[in-house]
Amino acid sequence: MTTTLGFVLGTQEATPLDFWVAVLPGQILRLDDVVEVQTCRPDGAGIVSFYGIVDRVRTLYEGTQFDTDTFLVKNGSLPVNVSYAGHIQVTRIEPEEYLPPQPGDPVLLATDEELKRALYFDGMEKRIPAGMMRNGSPAYLNFDFINGEKGAHINISGISGVATKTSYALFILHAILKSAVLGASRANTKALIFNVKGEDLFFLDKDNSKLRTEDQLHYQTLGVPVEPFKDIRFCAAPKKGTTELDPHIEQRTDNIAVYLWSLRELCRDRLFSFLFAGEDLERGNLGFLVSVVEERLARLAEANDRNDKQANRHLGVHLEVDAYGKTKKQKVETFRDLIEFVFDKLVETRDESWLGRNAPATAEALIRRLWGSANEMSHLIRGDLDPTIMAKSQLDPLAPAHQITIVDINKLGGQAQKFVVGVLLKKLFYEKEKRGQHPVVFIVLDELNKYAPREGRSPIKNLLVEIAERGRSLGIILIGAQQTASEVERRVVGQAAIRVVGRLDSAEAERPEYNFLTGSCRKRALLLKSGSMFVHQPEVPAPLLINFPFPAYATRQSEVLVSEAEIAQLEEDIDRF
Repeated sequence: MTTTLGFVLGTQEATPLDFWVAVLPGQILRLDDVVEVQTCRPDGAGIVSFYGIVDRVRTLYEGTQFDTDTFLVKNGSLPVNVSYAGHIQVTRIEPEEYLPPQPGDPVLLATDEELKRALYFDGMEKRIPAGMMRNGSPAYLNFDFINGEKGAHINISGISGVATKTSYALFILHAILKSAVLGASRANTKALIFNVKGEDLFFLDKDNSKLRTEDQLHYQTLGVPVEPFKDIRFCAAPKKGTTELDPHIEQRTDNIAVYLWSLRELCRDRLFSFLFAGEDLERGNLGFLVSVVEERLARLAEANDRNDKQANRHLGVHLEVDAYGKTKKQKVETFRDLIEFVFDKLVETRDESWLGRNAPATAEALIRRLWGSANEMSHLIRGDLDPTIMAKSQLDPLAPAHQITIVDINKLGGQAQKFVVGVLLKKLFYEKEKRGQHPVVFIVLDELNKYAPREGRSPIKNLLVEIAERGRSLGIILIGAQQTASEVERRVVGQAAIRVVGRLDSAEAERPEYNFLTGSCRKRALLLKSGSMFVHQPEVPAPLLINFPFPAYATRQSEVLVSEAEIAQLEEDIDRF
């Protein structure tokens, strides 16, 4: 039988939404404890059960008037009593009758089934572990609010390096992919993960050598297998300044694919606007001119496909150029060739079918931006490669061969990063529009404030807004993260059904984007340690503080567990040399 912790306080008002508890001597009531109170209806018609979470605790001397009375109490010259009380935020009332509990009603610690009932875990038909609560019990997320059935998307905020945003995103993804909630669709469920810093995510298929016994016990309690990710395809950009397609990765050499795009693909698939993903295209007429050039390039590439009997073998684009009244064919094979061609159309010849009514200054601004990105983009967009090599460089997150695709963008410049993210998301969005909701694809993207900033408009921002608003109907689920939610487009953050917060900066914690946190939670968010997060979901009225276990998979090269066979092979190689 559960021990009584205390009684509903009679010196503070009790309401159906919150009340105070007087804690008995020798008992402990802590922040985040979950309690249960049963009260009799005043008319005697039944019992109402209240469940709630402790969000404030305090102690004080009763019988003192001045601050200096504390010294008298310690000297034994002033008799007092110690009041130990906690404030309860009600999370559930059964039956749903909004009556206040009565002073003196016993307060019990909610455990087992009562704990699940208090936090609505009992009604979650599809649930996945969110982490461990402070009392050692598992906390759960309702998968219906993740996969799009009732809601979709997860958003994580917190200070970089302390809030462990990426680690928690990977934990949630791991729990989903290993959970039974996916049922028969598990094999077809996909994930696209962008590696934005270092090469940390290129070892997720390896066991973690630093996993402790207590971490393994936590995994067992949560019902998550202690194993690394499986069935992963690692992709990296090619190195610059070389004709060879060597991946720009230093710490891993096996199972790495190189990604890039052909010039014809850039033009035909209308990817040109993503070269300006970091620009505010609503300023002046630049956005209109970009869309005109994109459409003209697409028509030329389509014409090339129709006229070229070996269209699948030619990766460049043959473009007609009118220069000073003469017509000639120009073969565009490099990104710089493309810039020169567009320069000829917009600036040199001022072709009206390309320039339209735009001022020459707008055309020059477009060319300046293209040349500014030439060094970043030239190795990613090429038309001079063998078609068989190019075919191996195609990125398709929906490909049946792999469940998880990790795309490294950390060594790219800012403009190139936005281009890669924008192009991959556009292709995925387009394919999902054709195929429908299944298979479900999870996208893990950090630094959302870079791709969907609060101010301005750009192609990638518009795309992320589309995913946030329409992704649930297409089976595209965004697990996004950022340091400051206040700097991300409201429609991207606001559409996330699951909100997660790690350590926050004091100024950021006061922003309205965190109104789902109680006042106490906002203060505590300034003190959270790595591995601790506040999780808020639609069904649970109060945010839950959880801890998630240390990764079972390596998140950096130094964590990779080396097997005995690998050690023996290494020793043999050393002896040989």
